[in-house]
Amino acid sequence: MKKTIEITVLPEQAANDATLTKLIQSNFGWNKEEFNGYTILKKSIDARRKPIKVNLQIEVFINEQPEQDTFELDLKNVSNAPQVAIVGAGPAGLFAAIKLIEQGLRPVIFERGKEVRERRRDLANITKNNAVNPDSNYCFGEGGAGTYSDGKLYTRSSKRGDVMRILKILVKHGADASILYEAHPHIGTNKLPQIITKIRESILACGGLLHFNSRVTDFKISNQKIEGLFVNQDFHSFDQIILATGHSARDIYELLHRKKVLLEAKPFALGVRIEHPQSLIDQIQYKCGVSRDPFLPAASYSLVQQVAGRGVFSFCMCPGGIIAPAMTAPGEIVVNGWSPSKRNNPFANSGMVVSVQTEDYKKYENEGALAGMFFQRQVEQDCFNKGNKTLEAPSQRMADFVNKKGSSSLPQNSYLPGTVSRNLHEILPPFVAKGLQEAFKQFGAKMKGYLTNEAILLATESRTSSPVRIPRNKETFEHPQISGLYPCAEGAGYAGGIVSAAMDGENCAEAIAKIYLEK
Repeated sequence: MKKTIEITVLPEQAANDATLTKLIQSNFGWNKEEFNGYTILKKSIDARRKPIKVNLQIEVFINEQPEQDTFELDLKNVSNAPQVAIVGAGPAGLFAAIKLIEQGLRPVIFERGKEVRERRRDLANITKNNAVNPDSNYCFGEGGAGTYSDGKLYTRSSKRGDVMRILKILVKHGADASILYEAHPHIGTNKLPQIITKIRESILACGGLLHFNSRVTDFKISNQKIEGLFVNQDFHSFDQIILATGHSARDIYELLHRKKVLLEAKPFALGVRIEHPQSLIDQIQYKCGVSRDPFLPAASYSLVQQVAGRGVFSFCMCPGGIIAPAMTAPGEIVVNGWSPSKRNNPFANSGMVVSVQTEDYKKYENEGALAGMFFQRQVEQDCFNKGNKTLEAPSQRMADFVNKKGSSSLPQNSYLPGTVSRNLHEILPPFVAKGLQEAFKQFGAKMKGYLTNEAILLATESRTSSPVRIPRNKETFEHPQISGLYPCAEGAGYAGGIVSAAMDGENCAEAIAKIYLEK
């Protein structure tokens, strides 16, 4: 017999298999002889009051043996199958490739950046030498932006596809099985490269192709139909292209705009990355002393506030994390955050952003659908030019920012290129600075101790999502104007994170496979 139960235990009890087994048996009256094991289905922490508890949903096995997970991918040899081009080897592109292989089609991936391990040299070069490679950085390269910015897997997009399938594919390629049941699953930047490498190996073993250092420079479109693409100026013939370039591929938006391909402006958000000592966030969230319970993870938070009709909210919160330089071109400052799998660094960082509306960038209205992109880029360049014209991030202590007071010194922080003290009210757009200023007061009231000069603000957090949408048909996933072009995931404005991007990639692949099945 299988039975699903729910049980609430202490953190140390949840961490010990033998203790948890005894608690399940005693609480539900099963003896050792009939109880044959359990599988955790869901796990979450309730820190609202002391003592802090762990909520578990568990499947137990009574008088029968636990089931083995039989999940397998139906990967075929597609060496001689019809070919589909994929532009971008982020989660959308890689998972689209796997789905195409399952459907008997051959994916040919063109990635402007380098393979996942080679990217590390370029990331180090950003930090050490202030040198940004426009094709290989925190946003571009195998695995996409998520590979070196944390690997968070939490998503609210379950209606878009099979979330558990995506997680099981990641586990199949080396991710820890805990991502299948954690409330906010996370892999860690230290582990993602190996997983991405194994996914690539699966694609290649089936006859798929993956070309690195291969920037798409043009598309051939005739009679409103895709006929192929140019990669590093060389032409490749394809009649089906999945465009999965990510939210920072501005050259692709500009290329499509020049070719008069229909684009749309979309909402996005912009602000700063804020960093506190992790011990302070632990004290606030767990109501503990200097040190948290060793059986509890580094504490996180999620904050949102309406200010003058705008949303101000935390984004991509990284407990025990690092702030990273995420710019994709020289002459701009962009910051992001990531955590290792253990989340054991001394700082906690989070994006803190303000919603951007179309009236905010009327200055660029002559750019049409790209107006928001030009506005976004200008803010990033202002941060560079008003900083030190290096990759040091303009920064300010949190309470000083709220009080419009200059910071004579800055606290120790994790951003390795360095920080320079600046009045962020003079750098950020006024509506962003005012929105953050008021929201921080409210957040300080919600989380006692959050509003503090121990925290530092770094500008600018600007790549929360794309400011451009590439429209598509809801049923066929094709661009409404260009047959054979499948805008996909974050770069097209239809996803926001690893899991939702992966599901969107699969959806586009299935739409293409359906065409071949109907022939």
